[in-house]
Amino acid sequence: MKYRTLGTDPAHRREVSVLALGAMLFGSLTDERTSFAVLDRYVEAGGNFIDTSDNYAFWTDGGQGGQSEELLGRWRRSRGIGDEIVIATKLGARPLAPGTSYTDNPEGLSAKVIREAADRSRERLGVDKLDLLYAHIDDHTVPQRETVEAFGELVTEGTVGLLGVSNQAIWRVERARALAAAAALPGYEVLQYQHSHLRPRFDVPGDFSPDGSLGHAGPELLGYLRSEPALTLVAYSPLLAGAYDRDDKPLPPDYDHPGTPARLAVLRDIARETGATVGQVVLAWQIGAELPIVPLAGASSVAQLEANLAAVDLDLTPEQRTRLDTVH
Repeated sequence: MKYRTLGTDPAHRREVSVLALGAMLFGSLTDERTSFAVLDRYVEAGGNFIDTSDNYAFWTDGGQGGQSEELLGRWRRSRGIGDEIVIATKLGARPLAPGTSYTDNPEGLSAKVIREAADRSRERLGVDKLDLLYAHIDDHTVPQRETVEAFGELVTEGTVGLLGVSNQAIWRVERARALAAAAALPGYEVLQYQHSHLRPRFDVPGDFSPDGSLGHAGPELLGYLRSEPALTLVAYSPLLAGAYDRDDKPLPPDYDHPGTPARLAVLRDIARETGATVGQVVLAWQIGAELPIVPLAGASSVAQLEANLAAVDLDLTPEQRTRLDTVH
């Protein structure tokens, strides 16, 4: 396994594996036995960066989520896992009532919610300290200063290590970081957005905004990352739910545009040259990128995990990287 550093403060920064494991469906659609097997194999391979959220997976049973965190807590206790494993979780998008959603009834990012949700996550995970805590979505109903101060206080008091943000407009992220800096408080250091080699259209509705842009690492976010070397991008859905390699998994509708065939062609050419799958090429492209990117890939079986792990040791040539970076 290979590793990279998250964070800049020596008191809180962590060395994490270059491939993160998504636990979104663990404890719900992926049963406990399979989830434990995937987690065990990931750790055996040197992986130590696991991602979850307090709302995973509310949509599977019409509830409020928590299944993934609870399963990870049971796994930690049964395996004697300590702070050698970095578990990232999120808050803000948990539905306030069963049968509702983060789009119409989210818990939000008030100071009260942040403290109470963080405490519940620590209890479900069975930890005294959350290694990395994200603001899962934005909340325009709460003054941004209140949110920033509430997150910063958790770090200062020692119940949270690193802070991250997901699915927010970049200007809002920068403003939050500026507010934290002005108040001498810890701020966001990890960004989690959807990012893959194929590029979506931003003129169709998406999960987090009418134009589909907020959840994606578009040119603005990548440019921001270049200007702020202390930040790291955790790229979720890098494999587009298996669409690169599985005939039964079509590309999402927002990838149906004239730029997709050329990018797919380059990926397939390099897959043939390396003897890898297209998905493995995508992961290797992110892992070895000039920008600090950690792909976050889920797995519903050990076989899927093994395929993802193989990408860690897939070394693309400079010429192959140039082709991937310059195709339009």
